[in-house]
Amino acid sequence: MKKILVLMFIALFAFGLTACEKKPVERQSLSVFFVPSRDAAQILEYVAPLAAMLKAELLELGYDIETIDVQVGTSYEAVGEGMDAGTIDVGFLPGGTYVIYSADGNIDVILTATRAGLNKDFTNAKDWNDGLPTTGDPTNQVAYYRSLVVAGPSVKGRELADKVNAGTALTWADLSSAIWCVRSSSSSAGYIYPSIKLDGLFDHKLSDLEAGNRIQTAGYGASMASLASGSCDLATIYADARRDYSDEWILSGEGGYGRTLSIWEETDVVLVTDGIYNDTISISKISVDEDLALALQQAFINLISTDAGKAVFAVYSHEGYVEADDSDYDVEREAQASLNG
Repeated sequence: MKKILVLMFIALFAFGLTACEKKPVERQSLSVFFVPSRDAAQILEYVAPLAAMLKAELLELGYDIETIDVQVGTSYEAVGEGMDAGTIDVGFLPGGTYVIYSADGNIDVILTATRAGLNKDFTNAKDWNDGLPTTGDPTNQVAYYRSLVVAGPSVKGRELADKVNAGTALTWADLSSAIWCVRSSSSSAGYIYPSIKLDGLFDHKLSDLEAGNRIQTAGYGASMASLASGSCDLATIYADARRDYSDEWILSGEGGYGRTLSIWEETDVVLVTDGIYNDTISISKISVDEDLALALQQAFINLISTDAGKAVFAVYSHEGYVEADDSDYDVEREAQASLNG
């Protein structure tokens, strides 16, 4: 009888444990969008494994997502607007884009990216121009980056670079007579911070350039290609963009810019901005609840700690993620306010 009672107790205990096991929360779909900071096809090539990786990671964290859709938006604005409307669930947004489209309270940041610090991190433009590559130090993880205004190999570009390297201060007349390649107005490195730099130095912004002297490109790759071809004299870029496009610079044929000399020999920095808080991973509060947001936060931290995850997020030079708070981007809001007068 005692044996029977013990066996019954064990069976009931086992049944209780099984009944108490939490079933994964089921969800039909989750959309993850990247902004087109470089060629969309290149981004998609990097992030192709992400859907399966994220699906498996979320399942471990208690969420069974039937379909995870990973895409590149047509523009920064399109991704921001989609998240604000709740039609995009997760977005990899630069700080400037996050600040603009979180104003309605429908988007929240969950993570900030960290990157390897660069061997060059000078506030003086001339100090960048030693003709040597900019390299990274993975042991020095930083939560900010800088924007650079870089002069290309065109006649005007060389004229401006020579002045900077000779220690001669540039004037607004110098800069406004050049043709600029810039990014969209919500891009931190490609528009916002260069405008703030110009405003501080000359009381002028990118918007003050003549329309024919300001070309908005489809991505940093397009800016670098235009710089190489001489279609523009100056380009607004993130600080390690030249490293990212150094191979294309001297590549002939499809996808290459066809230059003979290296990008380090043919381009020079003419302006350097203050530090910009790194990219976000953000969620739409309309379509993602707090529990799923926490699961996503942990999932991305787990993924980037793996070699496979690092390979995916290398498309944005992300090397780590740290938990973020909306107030981290108050400095970016101040920058936006300054830009908008």
